[in-house]
Amino acid sequence: MRLPTVARGESFADRAFFAFIRLVSGHPAPDVLRLLRFRPERFGKPFAAHVQEVLRGPSSWTVGEREAIAAFVSSRNRCLF
Repeated sequence: MRLPTVARGESFADRAFFAFIRLVSGHPAPDVLRLLRFRPERFGKPFAAHVQEVLRGPSSWTVGEREAIAAFVSSRNRCLF
């Protein structure tokens, strides 16, 4: 279930951006992109910063290992990214 505002885009710019992605790729914008564009100052930017820290910050695991874990978890959750 998605919030309608996240699914369609909150602003005209978001809706135009999502339409452009669909036009160019033939597919709807990925859900993660829609989520990051949702209220960027309150949610999108802090969430993106957190994800970057988790995937790219200091760790005993390599970036590739962390990406592989994220891809595996996403596949188990039937998530397309």
